Amino acid sequence: MFAFLLVVHAIIAATLVTVILMQKSEGGGLGMGGSPSGLMSARGAADFLTRATAVLATVFVLFSIVLAFYAASRSGPAPLDPSLVRQPAPTTQTAPIQTAPRTAPVPATSDDGSVPLAR
Repeated sequence: MFAFLLVVHAIIAATLVTVILMQKSEGGGLGMGGSPSGLMSARGAADFLTRATAVLATVFVLFSIVLAFYAASRSGPAPLDPSLVRQPAPTTQTAPIQTAPRTAPVPATSDDGSVPLAR
């Protein structure tokens, strides 16, 4: 269903672009060129291409909203391509390196049990 609506949306977009490009350029964008036959005049509003543009633009926006709601309400996560899943790195087992335990040197003591000062 989503794919069908997406194809219809693309067709509407292509038709809208075609209708816009077929219109006569009046200069000054949005009919503000100063000519009395611009977008706001009675003749401009009654023109077929102008009406077709307005209808197609409205349908395009409505389809965009419907597609957004439909895409947001789809249940479940999208399927993930298993070839893109990161595999854990292979581990190799090695024997731990054993070292001799470190012992602190025992200071030499004198006969009376006191530690002599370093010379």
